Amino acid sequence: MYVNQFVCICQIRLSRPISLLYRSFCLLYRVSLRESVFGCENGLFDCYGKETCVLQIKNLTITHKKDLRTIVENFNCVLNDGDKAVIIGEEGNGKSTLLQWIYSPGLIGTYCEAKGERIGSGQRFGYLPQELPADDRNKSIYEYFTDEEAFFSQTPKELGRMAREFSLAPDFYYGGQTMGTLSGGEKVKAQMLRLLMAQPDILLLDEPSNDIDIETLEWLERLILEWNRIVLFISHDETLIENTANVVIHMEQIRRKTQCRYTVARMPYLQYRQERSSRFEIQARQAALDRREKKLRDEKYRRIYQSVEHAQNVITRQNPHGGQLLKKKMHAVKSLERRFAREDAAMTKMPEEESAIFFKIGDAESAVPKGKTVLKFTLDALYTPDKERILSHNIVLQVRGPEKICIIGTNGAGKTTLLHQIAAQLLNRTDISAEYMPQNYEELLTLSMTPVDFLDRTGDKNERTRIRTYLGALKYTAEEMEHTNAELSGGQKAKLLLLKMSLSGTDVLILDEPTRNFSPLSGPVIRQVLQEFPGAVISISHDRKYMEEVCDKIYRLTENGLEESGI
Repeated sequence: MYVNQFVCICQIRLSRPISLLYRSFCLLYRVSLRESVFGCENGLFDCYGKETCVLQIKNLTITHKKDLRTIVENFNCVLNDGDKAVIIGEEGNGKSTLLQWIYSPGLIGTYCEAKGERIGSGQRFGYLPQELPADDRNKSIYEYFTDEEAFFSQTPKELGRMAREFSLAPDFYYGGQTMGTLSGGEKVKAQMLRLLMAQPDILLLDEPSNDIDIETLEWLERLILEWNRIVLFISHDETLIENTANVVIHMEQIRRKTQCRYTVARMPYLQYRQERSSRFEIQARQAALDRREKKLRDEKYRRIYQSVEHAQNVITRQNPHGGQLLKKKMHAVKSLERRFAREDAAMTKMPEEESAIFFKIGDAESAVPKGKTVLKFTLDALYTPDKERILSHNIVLQVRGPEKICIIGTNGAGKTTLLHQIAAQLLNRTDISAEYMPQNYEELLTLSMTPVDFLDRTGDKNERTRIRTYLGALKYTAEEMEHTNAELSGGQKAKLLLLKMSLSGTDVLILDEPTRNFSPLSGPVIRQVLQEFPGAVISISHDRKYMEEVCDKIYRLTENGLEESGI
């Protein structure tokens, strides 16, 4: 009885902090943890006596109100306990929109129309948005947590355990700092902490790996893997996806974004990619073979048709029998044509796949000589933005030639603050051309402008045509080019800033989390672009593939300065 009562409160043994709470309960009531967890014999219920969790989406169609583009069409999906489903697809394909609709259809009502059903059994959803909601940005940390009723049911000891899981101070919850001034990683951690306190059944996570440090990334992987109900998430982090997902939901926009398509594959991500690639390769070979055979067949048919047609034209009235035979022969030839048309309709089609984005940054003029000092930066003390606390001492950083370096460290260590100061120094230099991409895109983007207006420096007609061509290469539709920047997805905003860099002729890139918000499909392209960039790159990242494939050196920011580190 006590176990069932406890389960009604906790609902599920989710993450390590909650499982610790559950152990405490078992000790309190002298209940065997093993018996309480594994004593289930009814296949219709989980080991807590609660009905098995199912999330079903039926016949969902979502249409953009402004340009009437169909984002999702007749989408059907069923997820069950234990499913860790990742939504992948290019930027702007509606991944976040789908996740928002599942959580609360009203969230997309201002810009989309939706028809469809979400079928469940009263499950409680825990939703992590891609960005901290505007209403929460001016709240203090304490106000943010006390808005969640479940916060008051946690003991100080339990709160301390949860904070340690996230590498946060035990008194983090009581801080007076506003949520909007936290580092990107601290914002994500705070949101995840509050979300887990509410003990939901189903986790809906939109880019949960954004900006969090590597230690927390590893914790996030464990959380997803150990969650015994449903996790539905979007992520740019290919390593996270590879290590956790057992269901792949692939959203595509094909035929120049005029037709949407989705795939639900019950398999790990790497297997899905391999099988999809293999299937497309086989289909492409068969389609090519069919087309070669069609070409030979059509050529043979053309010769037969011309021969019969010529004979009909030269036959004389003195040979009516021959004319009748030719008439029958032409009828047979035309019947053959109709048969060929039916065969062509059933012919193997070339696989339709979203084409990859294409652009490059830098040219021969962007190359930095190997021995040239790009940056010689020293700082006695790194303070928080409010100047109330020292984050690090004795910082020294030197970058030469086309080096590509990455700064890592725990959330709140001051990485973004440090990069701001480095950027301020480099942007004022006249001997180099530096470009800066902040973690918060709104620092540089004018949200009321369109992408074309943002990139246009001259107002010249040819210049605007060239910009549209470049945006098209990054998979913007003509309609999306006329949307305001505020309407763009996070990945589309990132593409816009990278394109601005590409057009500037820069030789030094300063990048704060450059791969955040890029899909697993765009990620490899972005990494290759940055790897091939002939200039210097100074960056912050927690993307493990980015560090492995792009960076020459990695520095860890600590209280005692920068220390060269491995990944």
